[in-house]
Amino acid sequence: MDKKLNTQQLEAVKHKSGPLLVIAGAGTGKTTVITERIKYLLAQKLAKPDEILALTFTEKAAAEMQDRLDEVMPLGYSKMFIGTFHSFCEQFLRDEGINIGLDYEFDLLTEVDAVALFKKNIYKFTLDYYRPLGNPHKFIEAILKHFSRLKDEDVSPDQYIKFVKEPNDLELAHLYKEWEQVKADNSVLEFADLIYYTLHILINRPQIAKKYQENFKYILVDEYQDTNYAQNKILEILASKHRNINVVADDDQAVYRFRGAAVGNVLSFLDIYKDVKTVVLTRNYRSGQKILDAAYKLISNNNPDRLEVKANIDKKLIALSGKPEGEVSFQKFSRGEDEADWIASQIHDNFKNYAILVRSNSQAEPFVKALERAGIPVQF
Repeated sequence: MDKKLNTQQLEAVKHKSGPLLVIAGAGTGKTTVITERIKYLLAQKLAKPDEILALTFTEKAAAEMQDRLDEVMPLGYSKMFIGTFHSFCEQFLRDEGINIGLDYEFDLLTEVDAVALFKKNIYKFTLDYYRPLGNPHKFIEAILKHFSRLKDEDVSPDQYIKFVKEPNDLELAHLYKEWEQVKADNSVLEFADLIYYTLHILINRPQIAKKYQENFKYILVDEYQDTNYAQNKILEILASKHRNINVVADDDQAVYRFRGAAVGNVLSFLDIYKDVKTVVLTRNYRSGQKILDAAYKLISNNNPDRLEVKANIDKKLIALSGKPEGEVSFQKFSRGEDEADWIASQIHDNFKNYAILVRSNSQAEPFVKALERAGIPVQF
């Protein structure tokens, strides 16, 4: 081990075989655990580089993991796949999509591209309610998000048509099928299609599934709480032979799923893999105890939709001994500008020690202006 790991981290890293669930609170070193576990699997010759599949949710997280491994691993491990669910599924479909009639040279649509293609074909679709005369483009973005959500839950156009009853819903269901045909005619896919078609190949082409099941001896998944139904099914199929699936999750950090679904993901994992080993990381390397306690008190308002309640898992974070406790204060202002000016007045020297978090880019402007008025350098 190149890094000094605590007892909990070591337990996760040195798990040899079988399903592993790591509950990793904020700042507990989950990326370190994943990268150190990969290094351990290779060093112990439990797997070759191309027998490991590591999946994350963002390109940034994948790049960080790749960079950490680049620093310590010898040449030749580059055959390992470290990337997002979507990048893995895109490569899978380039290689295997022909088996269900997909063009391996398909183009991937951005959200803007998808809207543009929909607009181009809007008068070819059988529409009434969802193409109002006064504003025929009114529902396009909402419709495409709805279709994407259906793909996340592995609902096909034909299933949707059978399910709905109301006339407006039936119109939407038939539109779903027509939209899929337009994409096929243009050899394009949306991001949700990457997951959807990968799952269908794995389900309907057992020989292809068998090839990938045998190849990937170890599967590691970051931010598991954010996976959707289709992604979960892909993982379940790929891991079915060796069962060496390692997921890292924290329902309190759910970004892409609402909290109840995030808990459901982890509970489902515990149900599928009865022999799972569970490791809970509670040693926090980032914050002082007062900050951790304040955060814990706040997040507890999500009870009972949390693992602590649903699975009786103690997730209360503990700061490193000797670390400053950190102060938490609450200030109230009548105007956003007053808040920004007050914050600027609290910042003195060592500017790099300060960070201001806002909910959206548009809310940052008053703070940037207040800092500039105070002569404080700022990087947005």
